[in-house]
Amino acid sequence: MKQPLLNPKQRETLTQTVPHWILLGNRDAITRTFKFQNFLEAFAFMGKVAIFAEELNHHPEWFNVWNKVEITLSTHDSGGLTQLDINLATKIDQIA
Repeated sequence: MKQPLLNPKQRETLTQTVPHWILLGNRDAITRTFKFQNFLEAFAFMGKVAIFAEELNHHPEWFNVWNKVEITLSTHDSGGLTQLDINLATKIDQIA
């Protein structure tokens, strides 16, 4: 089911709702980079996120090099940010 895009009021509160995430300038998405002690910690984090993402049926775009994991969230079916992205970002923050 297609999710509605965030409304202007929801977008205004993004800095409070998910304060560590950055709104991308070139597309309707948010991103955050996480840094860990080593590759195993980064990969374990990705595994935990993957389990929750699968439960939501909402999968992040991510890039991993050694101890860093860069995650970008956007609801592709809807063409931009939805509440699903905020829910996943909030859970990712809790996992981290």
